[in-house]
Amino acid sequence: MADSIDDSSAPLMEHLAELRNRILYAMAAFIVCFIIGYVIWQPIFTFLARPMCTALAERGQECQLILVKMQEGFFVAIRIAMWGGFIMAFPVIAYQLWRFVAPGLYRSEKAAFLPFLVASPVMFFIGAAFAYVIILPFAFAFFLGFQDSVADASAGLSAAPVGVIFQGSMESYLGLTMTFVLAFGLCFQLPVLLTLLGRAGIISAAGLRATRKYAVVLILIVAAIVTPPDVMSQLILFAAIYPLYEMSIFLIARFERDREAAARADGTWVEDEEDSPT
Repeated sequence: MADSIDDSSAPLMEHLAELRNRILYAMAAFIVCFIIGYVIWQPIFTFLARPMCTALAERGQECQLILVKMQEGFFVAIRIAMWGGFIMAFPVIAYQLWRFVAPGLYRSEKAAFLPFLVASPVMFFIGAAFAYVIILPFAFAFFLGFQDSVADASAGLSAAPVGVIFQGSMESYLGLTMTFVLAFGLCFQLPVLLTLLGRAGIISAAGLRATRKYAVVLILIVAAIVTPPDVMSQLILFAAIYPLYEMSIFLIARFERDREAAARADGTWVEDEEDSPT
């Protein structure tokens, strides 16, 4: 009995050692990329501030942010280093995850899982780029529209502008920008998630078609939450996400046809009751 316990515990210890090594490799990659991100945090922040600077320039205002707290600049640098380090280290992290999981998968499972592992960061990057190029200019134009700045004083009483002038802090601006970028990056994971669930047989193309009207309402609610309260930005996000939903239906339906054709060729296909002739 003791020998059987010892024999069964050996593979477990090997798996734990393998997991420890993969985690250490991933952590080492993140630490190196974190240091790189901390060194170059200023160019990264300048890049992230470009949409706001463009919106301010269109109003004839100077693009500058202030430090409300003494330690604010340091925390901005740390946050940028963390996110930038994770993004730069993600290929190594994903590779270590794949190396740990792949030995336990069949050949067919590897062929099914690997495309999704590659597609996920690609779709996140597309969503983040969409937020940076399209949504952020609309959002900042909307938020800055609440300024009441008047360039010319009336009746010559004063030569200085009167009203409200934007002077944002670095930390609050970075938080707002990262919220938009992360929200859109996660929203663009929709086809990856749905297609993976469809490939696993958890959902079907017919089920997604039947719930299409509910998906439209849900996407509109998400668009209202993650975008500023102007109709144009919400419609832009809806127009970007809903085609991804339809693309997921198309991909799942294609997987289902391929699976049915393979099962029919093997003689293992079982006709559903709803599809069988009455």
